[in-house]
Amino acid sequence: MRWWDSKGPAVLAWLSVLVAGIAALPGTGGPGAPDPNEHTTKYFFEPGGDDLTGHYDIRYFKNVVSYEERGITLYHMIRAYLDTFRENGLETWIAHGTLLGWWWNGKILPWDWDLDTQVSGATLDHLGKHYNMTTHDYVSEDETVKRTYLLDVNPFIWQRVRGDGNNIIDARWIDTSNGLFIDITGVSEIEPDINPGILVCKNRHRYHTTTLYPMRESIFEGVVAKIPYSYHNILKEEYSAKAFILTDYEGHRWNRDANEWQQLDVEVFNSTHAQKAG
Repeated sequence: MRWWDSKGPAVLAWLSVLVAGIAALPGTGGPGAPDPNEHTTKYFFEPGGDDLTGHYDIRYFKNVVSYEERGITLYHMIRAYLDTFRENGLETWIAHGTLLGWWWNGKILPWDWDLDTQVSGATLDHLGKHYNMTTHDYVSEDETVKRTYLLDVNPFIWQRVRGDGNNIIDARWIDTSNGLFIDITGVSEIEPDINPGILVCKNRHRYHTTTLYPMRESIFEGVVAKIPYSYHNILKEEYSAKAFILTDYEGHRWNRDANEWQQLDVEVFNSTHAQKAG
């Protein structure tokens, strides 16, 4: 028996509580919020559908955070996530824009709104069975930052194809202080008879097992991180070769001497985004 078969009633009750809680939240009328008159299969909800409001979990969203606070949140969030997974023997690796940030300097791209990681189908199933809705407390090394993270696994993880597109994110690691999150997606061999060794996520990214494995071990934001074996090919296919040479992007410029991306004008960024949020 699959784990979700035995927990069907619990999952339905859990969804009912979630929907009721969302409906009671203030300020949830944005384009990404659920319409109480419309049936949807979507599990994770955001307060809006644009860059400003589309990267927060609606349950913990209070307001759009500043550029500085977002950077601090993402920094501690990925460190907590990677350390927690490693300490519990859970295989995970960084992906998409987060992987590109690692390629440049082992850090988060400062214009990123959220972070991306991947897990195998087997690890995803294990997360659903043993770690769903668990909370994880974090204290920074200098003890100045304390956060609590929720690991929330989408009950639609059994569906390994895209379906209606509402549940391409399989799980999230959510900062409960402001709602920012890490998107976690699983990769699975969904057609072993006709496409053996091809692993696919629900957002149509495809990888051969030899592209991902054996995993490399590196450092990302000061902690141990797993990196796909053919990371260069993965990034080139997803973002094109320009991703390795563009040094001006999203209001940032690459400083070769400092080995980091630097924002051109922080005050303008915060002012512009505050106006959009208002």
